Amino acid sequence: MPDMPCQFLIGHMRDLLSLSRGLQGSKKGLVICQNEVPGLRVPSLIWSTDLPFGRCPDNTCVPCTGSLMGLGDIISQQLVERRGLQEHQTGRTLTMVCMGCGFVGPVVGGWYRVLDRLIPGTTKVDVLKKMLLDQGAFAPCFLGCFLPLVGVLNGMSAQDNWAKLKRDYPDALITNYYLWPAVQLANFYLVPLHYRLAVVQCVAIVWNSYLSWKAHQL
Repeated sequence: MPDMPCQFLIGHMRDLLSLSRGLQGSKKGLVICQNEVPGLRVPSLIWSTDLPFGRCPDNTCVPCTGSLMGLGDIISQQLVERRGLQEHQTGRTLTMVCMGCGFVGPVVGGWYRVLDRLIPGTTKVDVLKKMLLDQGAFAPCFLGCFLPLVGVLNGMSAQDNWAKLKRDYPDALITNYYLWPAVQLANFYLVPLHYRLAVVQCVAIVWNSYLSWKAHQL
């Protein structure tokens, strides 16, 4: 499984580099802000105000996170597990949507606000500190909560849930480190605070597919 996040990361980082080298903005979709991030000579990435993210990012990111978590589960079931439409587990997809709306969106969005208060700077050193704190402290705790919560929603017993967590947690954390440190460096360096959750969730479509597969693996 680590190969899939790595391949996606390479393509995503190339896109970020091409955008940061002067891609002209448009009035819809992802645009380039004319105001540069302090200490950085490339423009800051923002969402156009023509889109819901631009008008009300805090209120829109949570349901968007739920939708993207559901999409990740659909990809997991159809492309990774190859269940087919007849054997698709709709309840599992709805579980992931609920996890996105009720846990992932609020928790991750809140964490970014806390992190920005703890380390408010935008220099290279500040960005590196944010990434280290995010991946060294938040990511292990987040995964340690996410996996058993999915187990609870799926009706697993406490004993089975604990056994599954001990089995799957190390592999999930290692796979996390294949993808997210580099993505978060770019995210903290280029993207304004209110849009970081949106950018992360766009990258996380592949990650959500992996999480859904890992969380429902028996």
